[in-house]
Amino acid sequence: MQPAVDALVALLDLEPIEVNIFRGTSPDVEAQRVFGGQVAGQALVAAARTVDPGRQVHSLHAYFLRPGDPTVPILYDVDRIRDGRSFTTRRVVAIQHGRAIFNLQASFHVHETGFDHETPMPSDVPDPLSLPDFKERWAPWAEMLGEWYERDRPIDSRNVDWTPLDRQRPLPPRQRVWLRADGVLPDDPVLHACIVTYASDMTLLDTTLLPHAVGAVEKDLVMASLDHAMWFHRPFRADEWLLYDQDSPSAYGARGTARGSFFTSEGDLAVTVVQEGLIRQAR
Repeated sequence: MQPAVDALVALLDLEPIEVNIFRGTSPDVEAQRVFGGQVAGQALVAAARTVDPGRQVHSLHAYFLRPGDPTVPILYDVDRIRDGRSFTTRRVVAIQHGRAIFNLQASFHVHETGFDHETPMPSDVPDPLSLPDFKERWAPWAEMLGEWYERDRPIDSRNVDWTPLDRQRPLPPRQRVWLRADGVLPDDPVLHACIVTYASDMTLLDTTLLPHAVGAVEKDLVMASLDHAMWFHRPFRADEWLLYDQDSPSAYGARGTARGSFFTSEGDLAVTVVQEGLIRQAR
């Protein structure tokens, strides 16, 4: 799937329009709105383009304000809030049709040494290559899923804990997914952070549905990311296997909250994610 990975890298390679202003596009797929991970990844690229390359992103906080229109470009306006001795802060607003659709604030940090501890990686997970990939997993439903099933996917994701048939009954609010970019990426650490940002939005909100015996493809269900926060702890490569350990502590009032941790295959905690999203059933 190297062509699909190359297409994702190109998707994240924004066009500079003016100082602090960049333009991004969306892939030509059948979608009613722009995938949230795409907007978050592109916004992080825009922020990083205005930061000294010696500083790496360590956190981001974002709000999804309006659905993105996949048929028109997205403008990313970067505000250089602060350049300090150790930290750099940027704010990015994504704009379509003259209105803000997404807001991101990111902080970048020079490398420093310090205290070191981490939550251990779950020990009871099978090897990712022993698990079915997306198309193997969903093959019995290929005709129903249509274009969503057939499209090339730059992220190879392999679920550890449930099969599609399991979703017909309530499940514990936890899922673990092995994932990686399905090809070789350049060595740029900013690009790897942006691709993990993109991938972090793929399965996280779905975790909030597991106790309720419904799936994300239900026709009477409306789902949308509301806010998204990430902390980047340790170095990683997005084209090597990462375990995405996710759980949902709460769903209430048509909103669900989910948390996730990315571990490298060596067991290092690389990234922490928290998201709240809309999970509204049609009346």
